[in-house]
Amino acid sequence: MSKVTCDMGVSVDGYVAGLGQSLDTPFGEGVGDRLHEWMFQQPEENAEVITEITNAGAFIMGRNMFGPDRGDWDLDWTGWWGEEPPYHAPVFVLAHRPRESFALKGGTTFHFVTGGIEDALARAREAAGERSVSIAGGAHTVNQYMAAGLIDELRLHVAPVVLGRGERLFEGVGDVSLEQVSVQSTSLVTHVTYRPAR
Repeated sequence: MSKVTCDMGVSVDGYVAGLGQSLDTPFGEGVGDRLHEWMFQQPEENAEVITEITNAGAFIMGRNMFGPDRGDWDLDWTGWWGEEPPYHAPVFVLAHRPRESFALKGGTTFHFVTGGIEDALARAREAAGERSVSIAGGAHTVNQYMAAGLIDELRLHVAPVVLGRGERLFEGVGDVSLEQVSVQSTSLVTHVTYRPAR
């Protein structure tokens, strides 16, 4: 069975986004790229980690990560990433309202799943084959998979930033032990890989 991984950029106080996420502020008010500066300012030092983030056979994300709209779908919206998203694989978006699948350049196809987290994971595993499935975010989606004990490897990319409020990782996940597997760092980020256990 394919491994389920999760990569999350996070502040030192556990937030993956600020409050007030919108089209103009996708990571929340006052956050900008602060949690992800390491990807753009130190791409060579973090090249192996950046490659690994998108090295999965399928991805799962919440609707909040897919786009800023709520309620009925804006069918002109195809994600934050332009005509060629970085995934290059099937992406399963958790949703309450159905929407037709669509494909973009580079091999990314977005599918919209209304049957919950386990249905999305079953479909992602089938699509990924022997490759891993990545829970791409956001916090609410990751927390659901953590609470259900469905993440095999959690890779946190901790930026030296304190947000104080926002969308927080580990909310409502219950009693989870994290076995540290590896750690490496640069001046802008500390990469920590954990194996969750109950």
